[in-house]
Amino acid sequence: MNILLSNDDGILARGLALLADVCATVGHVTVVAPDREQSGTSHSLTLHRPLRATRRADGAFQVDGTPSDCVLLALGALMPQKPDFVFSGINHGPNMGEDVLYSGTVAAAMEGLAAGIPSVAVSYGSFDLEYLDSYRDRLTRLIEGIVRVKNFPKDTLLNVNLPPISGSEVKGLRVTHLGSRVFHEEIARMKDPWGRDIFWIGGGHVTWSGGEESDVRATHDGYISVTPLHVDMTNYDLLEAVRSWNLGASRIWPCSKRSRRRRGTCSCPRRCATARTKTRPCRSGQGRPSPGPTPRRATSRSCA
Repeated sequence: MNILLSNDDGILARGLALLADVCATVGHVTVVAPDREQSGTSHSLTLHRPLRATRRADGAFQVDGTPSDCVLLALGALMPQKPDFVFSGINHGPNMGEDVLYSGTVAAAMEGLAAGIPSVAVSYGSFDLEYLDSYRDRLTRLIEGIVRVKNFPKDTLLNVNLPPISGSEVKGLRVTHLGSRVFHEEIARMKDPWGRDIFWIGGGHVTWSGGEESDVRATHDGYISVTPLHVDMTNYDLLEAVRSWNLGASRIWPCSKRSRRRRGTCSCPRRCATARTKTRPCRSGQGRPSPGPTPRRATSRSCA
């Protein structure tokens, strides 16, 4: 089994090293990861400059691009054959609720999903990595179970969140839906050395919420959360309601007298006094109307 591994915390991240070790127990692992921190880059691609993939001594590739760049390059240029699975992580911090819209970790898995490859994103619920290594055994069992799944759905990825506690204290696993995360006071206004305003995004505090079966509640209660996600963001419950809004109907406005006087004709689709235009019959007799009088050809006289 061939496994592609990427992340958004960079090639030197502890979470990436742990996930690579665990995935190596079930197959051959190819690591293609950003050369630096790429958190919050979501599904962005680098389109305005070339990318460089550098082979490291341990065989991994580091790319000067986003997580989506890494997976795209791996599938299209770096790997000799298509992997059986794409794993992304382990992210240093949770990816729950609206986080999945911004996360480079989830985006890397989504890029694999777009290529028709079963994909999994894994995140640890704290930026303090004190207990991260304690999840080695649980992750091994979890990944062994995932790769054994027959007929893994082609349009779905799994978003895994580990609770911010020791692996030995985890109560079990729950299959969940997305909760909600709201940032407060996330923009900090500062001054640069010349006294001009600058802004820093990402501060403030976060409010999490979710029902009994949400990812937020599961990790809060000490469970590993597994949320199936798919690309289709359509709100099917509202399709008929939106159709009833008649958004495609447009009101036809009559043309103004001023515009009629200026142009002499009317471009309004409705018939009005100026909508009729006259054409002269074609003198050539071939049925093509002439738009107006034919200009007379100039003649010259010879001087006596």
